[in-house]
Amino acid sequence: MEDIKKKVIEMLNDDKAENALFEVSNIVVYTRNKDLFLNGVDKIREVAKTIKKRIEVRMSPQTLTDSKEAEKIIKNILAKENISAEEFWFDNERSLVYIEMVSPESLLEKPNLIKEIKEKTNWSIQLNRYPIVKSDLVRAIREMLYTNFSFRKRFLDEIGERIYYSNVTIDPKKYWVRVTGLGGFRQVGRSAILLQTSFSRILLDVGIDVGSKENPYPVLDAPEFRIGELTAIVISHSHLDHCGFLPVLFRYGYRGPVFTTAPTRDVFTLLHLDYLNLSQKNKGIDQLFSVDDIKEMLKHTITLNYREVTDISPDVRITFYDAGHILGSGMVHANLGNGLYNILYTGDFKFSNTRTLNKPQNVFDRVEAVITESTYGGDFDYQPKREESEKFLYEIIKKTVEEGGKVLIPVLAVGRAQELILMFDEWKRNNLMPDLPIYLDGMLRAVSAIYTVYPEFLKKEVREQIIHYDNNPFLSPSLKSVASKEERDKLLSEGPSIILATSGMLEGGPALYYLANMCEDKRNSIVLVSYQGENTLGRQLSYGAKEIDIEVNGIVKRMHVNAKVYLIEGFSGHSDRGQLAKFILTMKPKPKIVLVVHGEERKSREFAEFLRKSKINAIVPPILEGVRLR
Repeated sequence: MEDIKKKVIEMLNDDKAENALFEVSNIVVYTRNKDLFLNGVDKIREVAKTIKKRIEVRMSPQTLTDSKEAEKIIKNILAKENISAEEFWFDNERSLVYIEMVSPESLLEKPNLIKEIKEKTNWSIQLNRYPIVKSDLVRAIREMLYTNFSFRKRFLDEIGERIYYSNVTIDPKKYWVRVTGLGGFRQVGRSAILLQTSFSRILLDVGIDVGSKENPYPVLDAPEFRIGELTAIVISHSHLDHCGFLPVLFRYGYRGPVFTTAPTRDVFTLLHLDYLNLSQKNKGIDQLFSVDDIKEMLKHTITLNYREVTDISPDVRITFYDAGHILGSGMVHANLGNGLYNILYTGDFKFSNTRTLNKPQNVFDRVEAVITESTYGGDFDYQPKREESEKFLYEIIKKTVEEGGKVLIPVLAVGRAQELILMFDEWKRNNLMPDLPIYLDGMLRAVSAIYTVYPEFLKKEVREQIIHYDNNPFLSPSLKSVASKEERDKLLSEGPSIILATSGMLEGGPALYYLANMCEDKRNSIVLVSYQGENTLGRQLSYGAKEIDIEVNGIVKRMHVNAKVYLIEGFSGHSDRGQLAKFILTMKPKPKIVLVVHGEERKSREFAEFLRKSKINAIVPPILEGVRLR
């Protein structure tokens, strides 16, 4: 194969080019040609269009202004327009300066300033949003990435080398595609799908089942799965049932790329650290990985924006589309064999607008096969409208407060909690809600801080609220963080309040402590708003259990449930039966086959049967049964 890097330099007609390197499927040319660097946009765009690859031109590292001097120059340029930056990180090897700003828009709206910075320093600019709500985690992740510049440069180039220079000849007559469920088929939890082609082995998600003690982990001893043969891992979103096993693969020796969105990377790091912390404190939880495994995972993670098309192997190209499930969640469109076959993996998705996220699209250029979730795919799984659910919750809160009780809402740390925070904020602004405190416990403040770092992944209305942070709902004075037993006991001894606490299925976290201290008081209310997995305490309560065993601080107590228990499914981040059906039946183009996964077996079967009656070929494969798609 012709050396594509040399070809790009020749097409740019750049006699001052010193080097060209890959950054995954992008090509970066390092040059001493300042005119090309500053004014070559049209020429670069023309070459990129010709070779159908993204190209960037940066100045040679030898030409860069000293980083300390460059920082002074940049600050002076920004000061002229009353623009401030919080931090600067200089990647000398890639000629990049990362500028962290509370409002990156203030600089993006002034391209003349960006050009002036480049002209006076020779550095290329990468803008990152500085957390409006303090986030030690976001800072730690960025510091870890910033301090591994040399590794990242080599790693990104090596991936590009494998993509472009592998000895791959795609023969349409011999090209094949196969998928195997290693978890998450005919069940909810431990999602893991092995996508195999003639040349690649891609793992779509690798989660754990937090509610299972018998089979909590993906089946990785399957004959099809060999960790040394994995080409790449793609993570759809940050819930642990889709990514909880990821650091374990790095413990086992995986050193390939992990593709996901930036908010998903940040949130799953937080959840992995929390899981590790719980496993260290609780002897009943396996300690699957270490902090070093998490760091290794981060070093190998590559983030993509929605609709950013990227080659991840010689024959696989992926694009993330907004799934509408949680912050950063993505449907994965995989283009295989240069267009010979196309798969859409939905991950978890919500086919309607919510307070925080947009409704997903279901129109694509090419789709032959769909792998869809079916969490609420049963014949009777129709959720109430969001407006009805909000009104119902409002009445529950009002009645509970009048009786002098508290409202406990167990939530997943990411997704449902933020939806409720936005709803409460709107009620408060419109004077619809009594002035009572809203307590956040169990990572909720930390996750909400990550929401403020990535407003571009949210609905326009929420994005505007965050960017103009005087209206930021996550900075509401009504929100109060709780982090210790003393603080929990204090709020429990006080008057009416709303408590949002993890975990959503009551399988751990501070929600169990609140439940143990609230369930016997009939004035209180327990409101379940998340999916309640099989064999979980939340499922028991949703079925009306009046006697429950609760483990708190290592001691199991049998307690009577006098508090009122409500299950409200209208807040779910999953599509209900009607939304699932509408997504598939109105999809363009019509898929040739649909694999129904991520649902309890009965519900998956019922949804597949419905699709077959609608003239769509649908199957419900069991775990470890390979399905040949091409």
